[in-house]
Amino acid sequence: MTKNLRILFAIILYSVFSISYSFPQNKRVRDYGISIGVMSVGVFNAITDVPGVMVGHTTLNAGDSIHTGVTAILPYDGNIFQNKIPAAIYIGNGFGKLTGISQVKELGNIETPVILTNTLSVPVAADALIDYTLSIKENNGVRSVNPVVGETNDGTLNDIAGRYVTKQHVLEAIHNARGGIVEEGNVGAGTGTLCFGFKGGIGTSSRVLPEKMGGYTVGVLVQTNFGGILQIDGVPVGEELNHYYMNHYFNDKADGSCMIVVATDAPIGPGNLERLAKRAMLGLAKTGGISSNGSGDYIIAFSTYPDNLISHYSHSPVMVQSTLRNDRMSPLFMAVIEATEEAILNSMFAARTVKGHSGEVKALPVPDVLIIMEKYGHKIDGK
Repeated sequence: MTKNLRILFAIILYSVFSISYSFPQNKRVRDYGISIGVMSVGVFNAITDVPGVMVGHTTLNAGDSIHTGVTAILPYDGNIFQNKIPAAIYIGNGFGKLTGISQVKELGNIETPVILTNTLSVPVAADALIDYTLSIKENNGVRSVNPVVGETNDGTLNDIAGRYVTKQHVLEAIHNARGGIVEEGNVGAGTGTLCFGFKGGIGTSSRVLPEKMGGYTVGVLVQTNFGGILQIDGVPVGEELNHYYMNHYFNDKADGSCMIVVATDAPIGPGNLERLAKRAMLGLAKTGGISSNGSGDYIIAFSTYPDNLISHYSHSPVMVQSTLRNDRMSPLFMAVIEATEEAILNSMFAARTVKGHSGEVKALPVPDVLIIMEKYGHKIDGK
């Protein structure tokens, strides 16, 4: 079958099966009384608690072969190219294909929505972002676009070589983007991913600083596809389940990837955004992730503080921005650590078992996990 026929076949399957293969969402980790960290969460406990941030998904499920998709994160509802956002990228482990990284690191801003998808769909997603940017009337005459696309490899559950994600799927995710509740688990770019040998997916969480520390919000969204030894709020769940990397009885590969997107409304520039991004790796480590040799662990961090948007055209050679002092960053560091840890756990609690391209991957056995948590002194609610 030629590539064009495969894509046509995928589009037909998507239109037929996307509804019938939708996955009901499980409860989130906090719904069971397991509170990660000590800070307050936002209204939705999601990246969308950061004012203006929106998330959209396109999910592809068909038979046992196609389990993949696209997740779009929009910093705000507007022309991002004309009013760019301060941003930074930190590489926890560089085994990945993050498009657009060098310009973000060089100039300290992002000018498109952030797209997450599977490894072999990065080029088509980048092409779609260029189409999206050039389709906006105010961008007439633009000759350079820096699309930002991250990925993880969903080739265990998805026939990744089929490259079933199209530009239309990417554009749908962008146009579907909304604020409020974010769907988690087997959706969008997390449809075919694994985490700690169980089903992974999309997860999100947020933290809100006390008013005396600025009242700023930090939101995190993750695409989990990595391994290690699962811990939940310090409890050695992976060991208790006898299901972890380097266990003689469990042939689990620790390789994979984790894409982490961090948003905040705090007035911080690229330097402190990179410092914030670095701390997200501590949140990953608290869940037991080890950032293995084959794991592409990238953190994309941006600030939506409205007065600090960067105009593409300006008559003034000087740009004035508000910047939070370095010695006011520690509360934000703690916020991103807690939100990353909880987002990763939410991605697993929300996920469902999937029979895929190379076999079945089971969801986290939540009832067993709750028993373990109680064993270690946690009071569990909502069972």
